[in-house]
Amino acid sequence: MPEIDLASELRAAVAAVRDAATVCQDVQRNLVTAATLEKKDRSPVTVADFASQALVCSSLLASSKVHAVVGEENADELREPGNEATRDQVAEHVRQVRGADVGVEQALDWIDVGGVTPDGSQQRYWTLDPIDGTKGFLRGEQYAIALGLIEEGRVVLGVLGCPNLTGPDGKPGVLLSAVRGQGTQARPLAGTGEAGVTPIRVSDIERTAEARFCESVESGHSDQDQSAQIAAALEITEEPVRVDSQAKYAIVARGEAQIYLRLPTRKDYREKIWDHAAGAIVVEEAGGRVTDVRGQALDFGHGRKLEHNRGIIATNGAIHDAVLEAVARFVDAD
Repeated sequence: MPEIDLASELRAAVAAVRDAATVCQDVQRNLVTAATLEKKDRSPVTVADFASQALVCSSLLASSKVHAVVGEENADELREPGNEATRDQVAEHVRQVRGADVGVEQALDWIDVGGVTPDGSQQRYWTLDPIDGTKGFLRGEQYAIALGLIEEGRVVLGVLGCPNLTGPDGKPGVLLSAVRGQGTQARPLAGTGEAGVTPIRVSDIERTAEARFCESVESGHSDQDQSAQIAAALEITEEPVRVDSQAKYAIVARGEAQIYLRLPTRKDYREKIWDHAAGAIVVEEAGGRVTDVRGQALDFGHGRKLEHNRGIIATNGAIHDAVLEAVARFVDAD
């Protein structure tokens, strides 16, 4: 497989995620209202999800050497009769970033760029979650745009845009990026270029009793009862940080928590690659460690899911083995 310039790919990924964040913030600000929440109307997040994927894919087509994208969405739903209003809203939000001459079909085609299903022939591809944490998005809380570059089953580059996490400038919006072997950096989500880039590191806590969990708001995403048992076994007394999305990886990478558990809720469930690729490398390059609940490295080389892994454990590294040991007491990893 020919080598590519990861510095150039990082610039392309940062620009793509920033474009997507712009439209997500606009939708969250202008379309998510008390009325939509009361009615449990998911149309705003649908618009943002599709527009975000269209913008990331179009940006990668223009600026990246890698054009294969394993995305969460495809445009089939938007092409169905009855979805014209949503389709037009998506196209309009794409136009606001890409220009007035972008047609509806062009926007849909960009979304469909993310429809790749790896079959072994693609050894290098992007994986994208255009909005990770849809319920957090609708609540006006944490969500992320997550973009990772996979080479032969391993994440080599990741960019995580978190519009509602505080950035290094003290303002809302942070973008975390990592390249394998080069560390993790944070920068303001708004802006261009390399202004405000700051290296980040995980916490140096070595005693589990001093640690803090970070876990999902939604109980269906991880077994929170088991998490509580594991916390007790580790003598952890701090209340967990509960946030949606891969913002949890960002919180561990910045040292604000030391443990993120995503425990299996069903024997047959396997995690999606786009839910973890960017976050995992951001934590690892910040000095942390990420494995499944059996201590195995995450293997991104088996299609759209982590087929050979069960659950996720991300830590600051120093306490990882102790966490694995405690998890093994309460979790059936088979």
